[in-house]
Amino acid sequence: MGKMNIYIDVEISLRELDSGLLLAILAASKGHKVLISHLTEIILGFKSGILAPGIFHTTNLAPTNQKILRHQNIINNGSFITSIDEEGGLVDHGYDKFAKVRYSDHTLEQSAAVFGWGLEDAETLKKIYHKHNDKIHVTGSARADLWKPKFYKYWGTPKNIPKKPYLLVSSNMHSITKITSFHKEFKYLKQAGYFDRDPGFFSKLFKQAAEDTRKTGAFVEAIIHLANNSNGFDIVLRPHPTENIEAWKIFLEDIPNVHVIQNDSITPWVNNAFAVMHNSCTTAIEATVTRKPVVTYIPFYQEYNSREIPNKLGHKTSTLKELSETVNNLFNDIQINEEEKVKKIPDIISKKIYFDEDELAAEKIVKIWKSLNNKKLSKKINWIKLKWLLKISDFRIIAGKFKQKLFPSKFGPYREIYKFPKLEKNDIYRRFNKMYKILGINEKLECYLLSDRTILIKKS
Repeated sequence: MGKMNIYIDVEISLRELDSGLLLAILAASKGHKVLISHLTEIILGFKSGILAPGIFHTTNLAPTNQKILRHQNIINNGSFITSIDEEGGLVDHGYDKFAKVRYSDHTLEQSAAVFGWGLEDAETLKKIYHKHNDKIHVTGSARADLWKPKFYKYWGTPKNIPKKPYLLVSSNMHSITKITSFHKEFKYLKQAGYFDRDPGFFSKLFKQAAEDTRKTGAFVEAIIHLANNSNGFDIVLRPHPTENIEAWKIFLEDIPNVHVIQNDSITPWVNNAFAVMHNSCTTAIEATVTRKPVVTYIPFYQEYNSREIPNKLGHKTSTLKELSETVNNLFNDIQINEEEKVKKIPDIISKKIYFDEDELAAEKIVKIWKSLNNKKLSKKINWIKLKWLLKISDFRIIAGKFKQKLFPSKFGPYREIYKFPKLEKNDIYRRFNKMYKILGINEKLECYLLSDRTILIKKS
């Protein structure tokens, strides 16, 4: 049986691109041809008939009408669908509610395999959707693979890193800093059926936004306080990929030793910080796994946005005085913070994320993909033809962008794909080569940038 075509859908490139490269390189080393791309390019390839049947690996199985129809068209093409939910459901105890909102019997019926971050999500999915037990696998996440010491050299030092040691402040505000305005997000959630699947979500959404706005103000105040009471460190505020970096730059304008930076994955920023400050952020889980000191700042009682698991981690603070004392103490103790590195990963995290010391989660996923193989998934693809199709599509997008900017009243305002900005050739080749070397792959692989948002990796 021939080697497969595999299409890895990347929704938020800052979050998923590097783990996509890890999966792609491991799969390509087994002879498979792997495309890492934004969804738009993959669907265009399917609709044109250029992309042959293969495994379509997606970021979630949320049961929206649009997604169900899209997946059915992909299945009708002869392809298989697999998924790991990139949201993860990591921040709250339990998984039942997440499982009911992000999955359904229908979307699981459409899938060939579902990969769990850990025991909790996999076991909950099996309990609720027991008809599909054989499709649900505890593998762990390729993203969590990249938190392991094995990949420290891959991440290296991020661009624009401050010269002084820095505190990383990880933001995940969902109110006035979001790129997508609240009313547009509300419209999407309504059309996608979230309010139908969780009737209490309608009222909660408005209360969350109000509380989150208050939290944003409290964090701006806290960063200003820390900057004015620092023992000599800098502060890096890292907006979530869905947040508007310009909003944070305005909020923190002219504050000394404060840097608002959004480039690269958050992992190298975690690795190089002396501590991580957060509230209700998944980054606290990553920092805990990598034994980085965590400072949890909860300035007021949060009824709607307090994520139980991350907010139980690290050094918990609630006042500006307590916060600055804690951060300054951690900064002063940089050289003796080795005790943080030997701490055992808390049970609340190991229950959520499965780590196998002997095998990467990505390797487990590639093995399961192999078990799905059939002759239809191995048909040849004219990659040159696909490249030209994507070039023509890019030209049309550029022309459309020009018309939208010139005549917004007629064609509507132009919208950038902010979750997946254009890729840079040299940057992708650098990442590919570093990952390839760290994995110790013996087979010779080739990496091509077919478009600004499409990477092909295959054996030479």
